[in-house]
Amino acid sequence: MPGAGADGERRSVSDAAGVAVLGACAAWSLVTAAVHDGRPEGVLLAVLAVTAGYAAGRILGVLLPVATPAAAALGGVAMTVALPRLSPGPEFASPLGHAGATAAVLTLSAGAACCAAWATPVPALRHLLRLLAAGIVFWAAARGATTAVVLCGAVLLCSVAVGQARRRGPVLVGLALSAALVTGLTWAVAGRVLPAGLTGALEDELTARRVDLWRDALTLAHGDAGVGVGPGRFGELSATAAQSPLSDGKPHSAPLQLAAEQGVVGVLLLAAAFCWVLFALWRAPRPTPVVLTTAATLTALAALAAVGNALSFTTVSVGAGLLAGLATARPLTAVPPPVSPPVPAPRIP
Repeated sequence: MPGAGADGERRSVSDAAGVAVLGACAAWSLVTAAVHDGRPEGVLLAVLAVTAGYAAGRILGVLLPVATPAAAALGGVAMTVALPRLSPGPEFASPLGHAGATAAVLTLSAGAACCAAWATPVPALRHLLRLLAAGIVFWAAARGATTAVVLCGAVLLCSVAVGQARRRGPVLVGLALSAALVTGLTWAVAGRVLPAGLTGALEDELTARRVDLWRDALTLAHGDAGVGVGPGRFGELSATAAQSPLSDGKPHSAPLQLAAEQGVVGVLLLAAAFCWVLFALWRAPRPTPVVLTTAATLTALAALAAVGNALSFTTVSVGAGLLAGLATARPLTAVPPPVSPPVPAPRIP
């Protein structure tokens, strides 16, 4: 069928773009590490985690398009119960450190439950899965995780709102602009370009230590905008990080960390990776509500990563890749119905 061939060709283009972007992220981390004797292991692990999650999502999204996201949602909630800290390391206030990682896992879980709800054709199961998503919001509130409540609630509301959407493009553009706005606001706070009253109010919410980390990252980025100071070297060069005995050596903002450690190219590659995900979702063959719910969830995660340390946790990277893979999975090729043999025409004597 010509239409099916064209659709497969478009998906191949998005897959090739993803390979190129993720490969460039890994290669650039090695280049910057070689220039400044950095440690690229963290970046390489993150790229590997996203790739593995995405590949698993593409496979499981074909075989079990409803069961897999539902199980992922339950698994994410169970993880926050069994492993509230997710991994060993210093603890910070929300949305720093483990608190931010927990918010990210719960946000991904809520998004997975909403995607499973849109994927099932059974009305009763759809309602049950939406109740699961609402239950995740209440679980986050019971834990006192305000950030998780806001993000999970936003994902749930967006999932309901996009049920009647017919065009993906405008919604995806709006989500991309939202992520860019949060990133720009983070940069503006670090650069002291906002009015004093607004800056003070934001610093009260964000904590002065986090803002100081951002400003250190911006200072390092200005010092070497080309290749940065090298992956993994922020903790060595940041005065704020050196003054804290509980520092994990990160600025707790993915864009600012890449700007400091990998220069402008690192930031552009991060933006390219996010845009590639939205591009793949735009061309995905899955139903539009599933695609837009996934896009809203990943945008919420991007906003959290801009002001926190969520992407430093492998669990979060794998979960983000898994959700993106589920939403872009190719459906099984429909088997054409058997063709009945032609009925011979009656002979005219």
